[in-house]
This record gives sequence, structure tokens and C-alpha cells, in this order.
Amino acid sequence: MSGDPVRDQADAVLRVIDTALPSRTLRAAYLYGSAVAGGLRPESDLDVLGVVARRLTAEERRAVINGLLPISGRRTRPAEWRPVELTLVVEDEVRPWRYPPRFDLQYGEWLRDDLLSGRVDVWPAPNPDVAILITMVLAAGQSLLGPPADALLDPVPRADLARAVLDDLERLLEDLEDDTRNVLLTLARMWSTLATGDIRTKDAAAGWALPLLSQRHRRTLTLARDAYIGTADDSWDALLPAARALADVMAARVRALPPTDASV
Repeated sequence: MSGDPVRDQADAVLRVIDTALPSRTLRAAYLYGSAVAGGLRPESDLDVLGVVARRLTAEERRAVINGLLPISGRRTRPAEWRPVELTLVVEDEVRPWRYPPRFDLQYGEWLRDDLLSGRVDVWPAPNPDVAILITMVLAAGQSLLGPPADALLDPVPRADLARAVLDDLERLLEDLEDDTRNVLLTLARMWSTLATGDIRTKDAAAGWALPLLSQRHRRTLTLARDAYIGTADDSWDALLPAARALADVMAARVRALPPTDASV
């Protein structure tokens, strides 16, 4: 153990992959997101992008998932560790770059019930979110294994990044009732990304969006941000009408920034 919870958990993720897959299948792995942007919050995930040499078999995917469940779950992971979000992309499916992108496996706690029930292939393919993840890794990712990210990953064209934001919008809105805080903060990040070209942390994106909203909507987004950073209760049952109204407003702002006008 290094004494650094982020590095220790990232190393545990690498051990899971190493145990589940044959030697040299994993070409590289990168830590990205809040862990490298200085914005880790109580509810932040540990975000890892892995590049693999080929598509995995169903048995290999299940082995990776089974290894991640105990080191990611709230009841089984060490107290200082976090939920894991692991995305695996196949090298020759993302380089040379083409849109829409796809991944080979994604693990996240929002998928836990499906994964525990045996649904290994629960991911949409293609998935526009890969464009956003790769952009984040190339901008500020930290290599955990393998060469620098730009040795294996092509940059995502600005127009494709904007397309990815817009293409992911409707799927995101479907999760509003079940994942209210995350959906609202992700909408704020989509909006700020299209408007400015910067992919901010969720709380920073909320801070960017707040002055552009009415006082009523600012209260709702402030609650989402404060719950994310751990200074407010994350309870939305009585606030779903306000959350839906805010989501509608931010989604409309996103749709009003088409790729040809975006600065990304």
C-alpha cells in the first residue's frame, strides 16, 4: 500500500484486469476525471480508461466485472476508496478515430444491479460518451500503465465532441428520476462544454451555469452541486418537479448550441 488511496485503488483495478485477462491484452490504462483534476468529492468516482488489444470474450468481461464488484461497492470496499468507473476500448476501434465510437466494457455502480443479475452486455454500442472520455484522458489523463495517452489515442475532432454531447442528451434525460443529482450536474457540464470548449468537473460546471439561470433554477442546481461536494443532503423525492423544470431548461440551452456554433 502506498498510503495514497487513489493510487492504491487504481492499482487494485489494474490487478483485477491483469488477473482476468491474458498477458499483454491490456495495452494501457489512464486515470482521469476528478482524481487528476484536483476535484475529488465525497461522491466522485475513480475514473479509469483502459486500452485493450482486442475485444474481450464474455467470460473475460465477467471476470473483470466480478473482480471490480468488491473493490467498488460501498459495503465491501475500504472506507477511503470510491466507486469505480472503468471503461475499456479496443485500440483499433478508436485509432484511427471515427464517429460514432464504441467501447468493449464499462463498469459503474449505476450498472450494479444489471451486472449482478448476469447481464454482461448491458452497454449501448456505439456510445457517444467515449468521445468525451477520450478527450478528458488526452487533456489531463495520468498514465497508470503503458505509454502516454497520445501514443495510443487519436484526438477527437471538435465537431465530433460536440456531436457526442448532443447525441448523449436524450439517453441522459431518461435517467433523471433515478439519478437526479448526477443528471443535473452532467447537463450543466454538457452546456458548459458546448458553450466554452472546456470539460469541467461537475461542481465547476454547475458554478459556471449558475449565473446564467433564474433564481428558482439556481436553487435546484445549487442543491445538486452541494450534495455532490458533500455539504447537503441528496434527497430528491419532493423536488423532482423542480429538477425536471431545471433539466428542461438546461437541455434546451444545450440544443440551442449546435456543433457548428460551438467553440469545442
